[in-house]
Amino acid sequence: ANAGKSTLINHILDKNEDRGKNQPRKKKRAGNVNQKKGAVTASPLPGTTLEFIKIDLGDGLNMYDTPGLLVPGTLTQRLTPAELKMVVPKKQVEPVTFRVASGKCVLIGGLARIEVIGDTKPFMFTFFVSNDIKLHPTSIEKADDFVKKHAGEMLTPPLEPGPERMEQIGEFEYHEVDIDGAGWKEAAADISLRGIGWVAVTGAGTAKVRIGVPKDIGFAVRPPLMPFDVWEATAKYTGGKATRKSTKTRSGKRNKGVGRR
Repeated sequence: ANAGKSTLINHILDKNEDRGKNQPRKKKRAGNVNQKKGAVTASPLPGTTLEFIKIDLGDGLNMYDTPGLLVPGTLTQRLTPAELKMVVPKKQVEPVTFRVASGKCVLIGGLARIEVIGDTKPFMFTFFVSNDIKLHPTSIEKADDFVKKHAGEMLTPPLEPGPERMEQIGEFEYHEVDIDGAGWKEAAADISLRGIGWVAVTGAGTAKVRIGVPKDIGFAVRPPLMPFDVWEATAKYTGGKATRKSTKTRSGKRNKGVGRR
């Protein structure tokens, strides 16, 4: 679901639209994206297309926009509309990297957590999730109490009432994985969290990682999609906010520090 089918169809229609050479191209804004004839409604939120939609392309050709398939084990199916808007990115994701030692963890809102356990040296974890999801590093022993106290407030999503929503989302289950590091210049693997995003893991040696997600929500360990972003997204955590340090990208532009309040 939400793979961009409707957006692709609108792009095709836009390319096929007969425009005069001197006619200025109309700038797309939220209010006029779907105004042209035949356009279908597109949204960053899943489930917008509810039925088969026939589009006449002319010359006897038709195209159909269809609803997406619901993927089992996806967390978005358990969220309220307001929470869904927070989880689905509306703009470019700003990855944030934390150095996580054994006995520590990072809370991904109240929706998931990544823990480092056992005899593991510190590793770097780069979080590719919506900018509206609050990330909170803490110790494993304090994590449960922090979630109970701050879910829906400092820790979002879920939204208020936090304890009630946590119960509705479901009890957490935990999965342990070993990830062999590929050194400090590139990530060795991604931990994909279905319906949330992914976490790139960078370091030397073997990381013993404990992944906490609501029961029956899927996860996977896969080769990294963006293995070289770890040092461009390194963050510090102070005063209840994760802030990415200002750095230069490979193109030479300077990144601004990115805060997650």
